[in-house]
Amino acid sequence: MTGAHTTIGTAAARFGLATHVLRHWEDRGLLTPDRDAAGRRRYRDTDLDTIAMIVLGKKAGLSLDDLALLFTGTPDRATRTRVLHEQRARLLDQLARTRAALDAITHVLDCDAEDFRSCPHFLDQLAAVRPDPGPPAVT
Repeated sequence: MTGAHTTIGTAAARFGLATHVLRHWEDRGLLTPDRDAAGRRRYRDTDLDTIAMIVLGKKAGLSLDDLALLFTGTPDRATRTRVLHEQRARLLDQLARTRAALDAITHVLDCDAEDFRSCPHFLDQLAAVRPDPGPPAVT
């Protein structure tokens, strides 16, 4: 073993993770750290890069299964593209919902109405997120 290697505790601390998280990722095949003569894990710079990619992927909402598909072996371009397009669509939907919520909060903060619940603009925002009631019930 040559070059600088990092212990599991140090590697986990750098990313704000518990050591059991790195062990779990290793069990899932996402990490393959070296071992010293005593069997202790030693993380190379490339392992730290992989941890950073996993952290970023998790923040982007990718599952460990998706990350394993992307990081282990060499996924074909079609698989990688499919996984990333699906997650991108989910993130864009989440972003649109977050923007709508932020717009509503901003409007309430800036609204001149005594009771924002009676503000026509706010009511329009509510109508945009209210589910369609569907056809009238037959009685």
